[in-house]
Amino acid sequence: MVAGELVQELHPGAPDDITVMKKTPEPEGDTERCAEPPYAAAAEEAPEGAQEKDVPPADEREAMLPNGGKGGEEEGKHGARLETKLYLRRFAVLAVFSLYSLSNAFQWIQYSIITNVFMHYYGVTSDKVDWLSIVYMVTYVPLIFPATWLLDRKGLRLTALLGAGLNCAGAWMKCASVSQDRFGVTVSAQVVCSVAQVFILGLPSRVASVWFGPKEVSTACAVAVLGNQLGTAIGFLLPPVLVPNTPDDPELTGQNIRIMFYGTAAISTPLLPHCSRDRPPLPPSHAQAVLPDSPGEDYSYKQSIVNLMKNKAFVLLLVSYGIMTGSYYSVSTLLNQMIMACYKNQELNAGRIGLTLVVAGMVGSVLCGLWLDHTKTYKMTTLIVYFLSFLGMIVFFMTGYLPLGFEFGVEITYPESEGTSSGLLNAFAQIFGIVFTLIQGQLTHRSPLIGNLFLCAWIFLGILLTAFIKSELKRHNVNMGAENNHLQALPTNCPEDCSPGEKTNRVKLETSVSFSRETSL
Repeated sequence: MVAGELVQELHPGAPDDITVMKKTPEPEGDTERCAEPPYAAAAEEAPEGAQEKDVPPADEREAMLPNGGKGGEEEGKHGARLETKLYLRRFAVLAVFSLYSLSNAFQWIQYSIITNVFMHYYGVTSDKVDWLSIVYMVTYVPLIFPATWLLDRKGLRLTALLGAGLNCAGAWMKCASVSQDRFGVTVSAQVVCSVAQVFILGLPSRVASVWFGPKEVSTACAVAVLGNQLGTAIGFLLPPVLVPNTPDDPELTGQNIRIMFYGTAAISTPLLPHCSRDRPPLPPSHAQAVLPDSPGEDYSYKQSIVNLMKNKAFVLLLVSYGIMTGSYYSVSTLLNQMIMACYKNQELNAGRIGLTLVVAGMVGSVLCGLWLDHTKTYKMTTLIVYFLSFLGMIVFFMTGYLPLGFEFGVEITYPESEGTSSGLLNAFAQIFGIVFTLIQGQLTHRSPLIGNLFLCAWIFLGILLTAFIKSELKRHNVNMGAENNHLQALPTNCPEDCSPGEKTNRVKLETSVSFSRETSL
């Protein structure tokens, strides 16, 4: 069977009326069904020689979609109204994901915030300690493609299990690296944690879309990103407290590092058995219901990438998101060195500044998520947050932008996979993060002010690019069309009902579809 597809708009005057139709059986008795949308049980074939009179009239077929296998034989023949349902389990799924994202983010920044301590303990230069953070970015770029392919093919559960498992393994490896001659072991452990990040960082939008309804999806994505930000905040706060600078007593330093590493491993281990299932039994929204339950035989990951890169709005978002998030990565990595260049022996205050940076972003993330669920003004909100981040660069308040980029990307690229779009956004963020960290690191050695001005110039460019993004809220309009009873099912293999259109891997968006723009403020 081929998954049901989105198609043309029957009422040109109403841009929100997105229509999906089912093929009417042939009058000669050919009653083979074309296809069924996801979440549907397999329908029984009608008896041979069924007559046209068995087909319900057009007005009775409107908005008819399978209901997840709940109907009987008549529903198998004629279809059933779309069923959506929100499960309480979605909050547990979100909580578990946030916790192992938290653990992974903590392990990313735990070295950089006390760079001087690890320099003295392992007898290495600052740039080598910087690479313990940069390795997260370097590893992500080549591995994101197989990771998002795995997410599309095998689902959320296996991807999350790999992420949590590798994160736990890396944490325990670090426990074996507590010796002044084992810097290579701690590098290897950090590489394992960085691979785990590939299977974790791009999941917030997928978790939110698959488990949460249209009026809470942006908030859910913000909360999922919140787990990662909270891990970074704890990574700024705890290491300076747990591992104070004691350069004259390496044995005490090693003992303190050991406590930090074992504590991280102990927290990471219990999360393994709680990785979530792929999706709920019934979809949470109409936009999810009309997408395939799993990729079809003709699914092409390569074609999905091509489709995204042909989307001009998404390409602009890739660059602007990369600039903003890359700046955040650079500042987080080099914060200790920036503070220590001006104020000696202030590791604890450097951690507090980092904590302030992330907490401000966490509050912004949640507020933006709630605002987007209420207004759907993705572009306007993105521009405002970007501009405020530019103004606030002096205190580095920029992390509130992270969930905005994920959700905006899903909206303008629907129906392409959320994991693929988020993965590409993160890949560009890592690339910009590597470049910014290396350049700003050199500039910071001369003057932290020059390094900050360098990032300010790039963030201003990001504002200009964001202003040129054409905002088409495709996922939102599908949900609105379904709620207004304008959504029907149309199989892909019905040539007499289908006109040529823009093909995607999951549904077909007809050229005649006119999606409405986002609601203005």
